Amino acid sequence: MMRQLIIARKDLNMSAGKLAAQVAHASVAFLSALLKNSERTLRTEGGDKYLDFKISLPENVYNDWICGIFTKTVCQARNRNHLMQVTYKAQELGLEKDKDFFLIKDNCKTELEPEEIAEDGVPRTLTCIGFRPLDDDIAHQLSHRYHLYVG
Repeated sequence: MMRQLIIARKDLNMSAGKLAAQVAHASVAFLSALLKNSERTLRTEGGDKYLDFKISLPENVYNDWICGIFTKTVCQARNRNHLMQVTYKAQELGLEKDKDFFLIKDNCKTELEPEEIAEDGVPRTLTCIGFRPLDDDIAHQLSHRYHLYVG
């Protein structure tokens, strides 16, 4: 079985809507990265323009997750440092940033205060980390130090 692990920061006290949006960003990050980095062609039909994408997915991700039940586990991190600890464990397991896991940063336009100013000058705050769908045993190795997210 496969699951997608998402770990969100508890110390930010995000509203339910903000938390839902950040977790949604984390969930689609791996698919977005596949699309951004894929081979694509432009076609036109009836005056409308379409992009056709060629992406590669491991067969088990397609069969067990995409065509499966989209199992997700959302855990909580106490703070930024606690959240970042999972990246070190992920790297020890051979997972790569921006391929296997994604740091989700809010642009601080609504309820969050900025923690950093990005290279593009946009203020941002790290809210959560989203992983691509992983085999259960890998997801459990990453999440065992984190509790399920509770409101």
